Amino acid sequence: QLQLVESGGGLVQPGGSLRLSCVASGAFTNYYTIGWFRQAPGKEREGIACISSVDVSPNYLDSVKDRFTISKDNAKSTVYLQMNSLEPEDTAVYYCNAGSKYWGQGTQVTVSA
Repeated sequence: QLQLVESGGGLVQPGGSLRLSCVASGAFTNYYTIGWFRQAPGKEREGIACISSVDVSPNYLDSVKDRFTISKDNAKSTVYLQMNSLEPEDTAVYYCNAGSKYWGQGTQVTVSA
């Protein structure tokens, strides 16, 4: 099985930046498509970015595509989400997903003045 651990969340002012990390451990850690999801209080969980095992054609939610960048370091089995120009609407718990099957516990991102 695969285990995922997110980190890097916190409190940031509007316009600020954060970099989230998702560290994968277990069998075949670099063979999955990895996605970042988020869920705000009272709202549905939504997919915001994903990257394949061969690093082709990353996909982004329209509302974040010009501000967020997904990348990965295969040697470290880690996927990153660089978030720039953060807005209060980005406040949510951010989750890492692997292969549409495995989930991390999430990391809180709060954007507020």
